[in-house]
Amino acid sequence: MDLFEHQAKALFAAHGVPVLPGRVVTTPAEAREAARELGAPVVVKAQVKTGGRGKAGGVRLAEGPASAEDAAAAILGMDIKGHIARSVLIEKAQVAAEEYYFSFLLDRADRTFLSICSASGGMDIEEVAHATPEKVAKIPISPLEGVNRAKAREIARAGGLPDAVLDAAAETITRLWEVFTERDATLVEVNPLAATADGRIVALDGKVTLDDNAAFRQPDHEALVDRGAEDPLEAAAKAKGLNYVKLDGSVGIIGNGAGLVMSTLDVVAYAGEKLPGAPRPANFLDIGGGASAEVMANGLEIILSDPSVRSVFVNVFGGITACDAVAEGIVAAFRLLGERGEQVGRPLVVRLDGNNAARGRQILTEANLPGVELVNSMDDAAARAAELAVAGV
Repeated sequence: MDLFEHQAKALFAAHGVPVLPGRVVTTPAEAREAARELGAPVVVKAQVKTGGRGKAGGVRLAEGPASAEDAAAAILGMDIKGHIARSVLIEKAQVAAEEYYFSFLLDRADRTFLSICSASGGMDIEEVAHATPEKVAKIPISPLEGVNRAKAREIARAGGLPDAVLDAAAETITRLWEVFTERDATLVEVNPLAATADGRIVALDGKVTLDDNAAFRQPDHEALVDRGAEDPLEAAAKAKGLNYVKLDGSVGIIGNGAGLVMSTLDVVAYAGEKLPGAPRPANFLDIGGGASAEVMANGLEIILSDPSVRSVFVNVFGGITACDAVAEGIVAAFRLLGERGEQVGRPLVVRLDGNNAARGRQILTEANLPGVELVNSMDDAAARAAELAVAGV
């Protein structure tokens, strides 16, 4: 889960990382009041979960309350790389004598933690890393040893930070390590990490990604979820324990196992390229291993709640998940929707193979559900689902 800047800075402050006073607002009038309270000048910053805000005009300096109000009016509603700015952070402006870059992250390729540090921070850090990679230090971190003051100084020195700020930087780096480990983050980034004229270190920006898999031991993470930006179907699926991602196509997909579902997405997309309108997958939905009839029914209910879905492809290879349980889930979903006075209203193409496949096909044949077609091969089933999506438009 990615956090907004103001959320990241709240975590920073809780762990002793120096941040500037600020306030999150959602209207220009609130921005004016916040600027008056904080005292000019202030910086008005779009709260979006993406980079490049400054270059997109989403970060503006305001010399007073009136200009803060104008800046907020210009930024609110702004589309920055597909992210809509629904709030802005009004923050006391700080002149940086120098700007550095620092981050901790989970290096999945090398299966370790990694620290990245550079004395050349700011908006152009990507260009610096590309053109002069020697200016960006990458230091692996042992999970068993962590980061103490000595290690933090080593990282800061490797990044080229001046001797005058090494102590202050090392203190901040150890605090950021606390955020990274104690909050179960996969990324903690500060760009810029600023040095002031009097030698202080301040986090002028903050980016944090939290590990969703740690939610069971991090109950506070739930309060950080941005409900306004969360897709309603994804939220409903999450509440039911389903691994669901909304896409922009018209063919609903249900499968068991991430690999099979990804392959199904590809096969459906390939089949759709040959048809008018090029129908594409509408979602990713993995019901997992050992899925029960209830899980199957819940998954089908979520997909059929998407008005863009014109057909559904259920692709299951029975292993731990027995095909007869999947078939019973489909029957149960039809029954559940019928009890609610709702109609499925869209065709289902079902391909069952593996454990208890014959029994699963028999269950569906005997149920004689309207709009359900059994197809044996994956390619043929994908093609049929795409055809039905076109016909249902």
